[in-house]
Amino acid sequence: MKIYDFDGAKNVSGDCIHRARTAMRLSQADLAARMQVNGVTIEREAISKIETGDRFVTDYELMVFAKVLGVSMDWLVKADSGSQ
Repeated sequence: MKIYDFDGAKNVSGDCIHRARTAMRLSQADLAARMQVNGVTIEREAISKIETGDRFVTDYELMVFAKVLGVSMDWLVKADSGSQ
């Protein structure tokens, strides 16, 4: 399987996830707990790697990130998003 990246990152949503998380004043551990309550098993370390672009984000994870963070999936994948 070929692994792709986009401008050196494995996802385009990490920065938006970070911005939405910090706007809600959630720690990475808090976000991981909320993701787990919503059916996605993910650890704090994985969220850190997602936010830095070192880990891929699956479609179902993206869907739950949007729900937990109160933003749209569309907003999460726009690399130049300025507002929620």
